[in-house]
Amino acid sequence: VVHNYLSFPFMAGIALMFVIWAKDNIPNKLDLAWIKAGGGLFVKGVHPPAKRFNAGQKGVFWIVAFGGLVISVSGWFLLFPFTGGQLVGDQQFWVNVHAVIAMIFIAAMLAHAYIGSVGMEGAFDAMGSGEVDENWAKEHHSLWVEEQKKLAGAAPKGAVPAE
Repeated sequence: VVHNYLSFPFMAGIALMFVIWAKDNIPNKLDLAWIKAGGGLFVKGVHPPAKRFNAGQKGVFWIVAFGGLVISVSGWFLLFPFTGGQLVGDQQFWVNVHAVIAMIFIAAMLAHAYIGSVGMEGAFDAMGSGEVDENWAKEHHSLWVEEQKKLAGAAPKGAVPAE
């Protein structure tokens, strides 16, 4: 029963996530270079340049965005069975879609949890505080750091960062 009621905040969260971060997760040419280099995993100490989100993070975003949409639609048909002329075969189809997407979600989130905890030094601390060391940011998101420094340099005199 809890699963059914938590589906509505889940759908709202997916929609909110999409509105907030979609613009920063549009794939570009930098992502191809990042993928070719395996995100720096294949060559130790060499991280391809990235903006705010690298190709791996963008991949997780789109898995959650599209997967969240599909799991929401399939869940909707399961919460409200036989609406809109659905037949038993339709219900069976949506059960299978819901289950397959759930398994993909689980696999993706386990991989994401591994990378965000023991798989990458500094990532776990960043999740807890919401901040990263400038050297870590330069190593993993060098182009984003440059953008932030340009924005900081363009701030009017007397401006202070919000805390």
